[in-house]
Amino acid sequence: MESENQTLVTEFLILGLTDNPQLQPFLFLLFLTIYFLTVLGNVTILVVTCFDSRLRMPMYFFLSNLSFLDVCYTSVTVPRMLLNLLSQFKAISYTACISQLYFFIVFAGTECFLLTAMAYDRYLAVCKPLRYPALMDNRRLLLLATAAWGTGIFNATSHISFTVRLVFCGPNEIDHFLCDIRELLKLACSSTRNNQLEIFLVGGTLRITSFCLTLGSYVPIIITVLKIRSEESRKKTFSTCASHLTVVVLYYGTLNFVYGRQTSGNTLYMSKMMSVMFSVVIPMLNPLIYTLRNQQVKGAIVNFWYTRCCLVKPPLSGG
Repeated sequence: MESENQTLVTEFLILGLTDNPQLQPFLFLLFLTIYFLTVLGNVTILVVTCFDSRLRMPMYFFLSNLSFLDVCYTSVTVPRMLLNLLSQFKAISYTACISQLYFFIVFAGTECFLLTAMAYDRYLAVCKPLRYPALMDNRRLLLLATAAWGTGIFNATSHISFTVRLVFCGPNEIDHFLCDIRELLKLACSSTRNNQLEIFLVGGTLRITSFCLTLGSYVPIIITVLKIRSEESRKKTFSTCASHLTVVVLYYGTLNFVYGRQTSGNTLYMSKMMSVMFSVVIPMLNPLIYTLRNQQVKGAIVNFWYTRCCLVKPPLSGG
């Protein structure tokens, strides 16, 4: 009799986004470009927030964490996707699949709570501006960042501890571009009831909690902004939150579409497209969203480029 922890399947086949050989070279170039831009944009933000003293503020501390997270996030999925698009041999070992799944869940969960921490930071800045420096000190910054990463690790460890108990003895084709947990459960020969319950209770609770906490920070922000009489001051105050709010809407919108509903044959393709959005495209868009609306970040990038790369003085800013 096979033991519960024994795994008969030693590798899985990642079917990817398409089996059309004519589309694969195009998709390879597309995702290679996206990955390059993602790494370039997020590393740029990481570097300027480290070297520019003007950006040593809580908001940019969280932004640098988000940039580091996005680089890790895409590096878990995109290189394997690119390899599969170039090769007819699309196998991934059981250990590599579980490892990819673990780190993917870590970074996805961490991003949820990091966005929550950023929302709380904006709440203090807008609603309690006089007490903001005292409330958002270095100790609280580290506590919030540690809580975000710790929650992501706890969430992933919980999922994986149930997943590795499953027995895989039949089909080994994963109809996705990564080792997605729901597609993996479909291949198990043993009961997945406990896994489904754990995903619902732990994953669902953490996702809903982070969303509610984020929403709870933005409700008083909106109320405070609406009370400002000057239209110019109202726009200026809300503009400090606009970039983060855009990222929150994009991320939670696609994440909840993928993991907040049952996947059938009719919605599997759309689910994969939404997975591409929140795990590949959004990490590329985050640096653009934060830099296009933030004069301080744009100024820091220009200053870093001229002083560190061009070895000349930066041009005088209009302000």
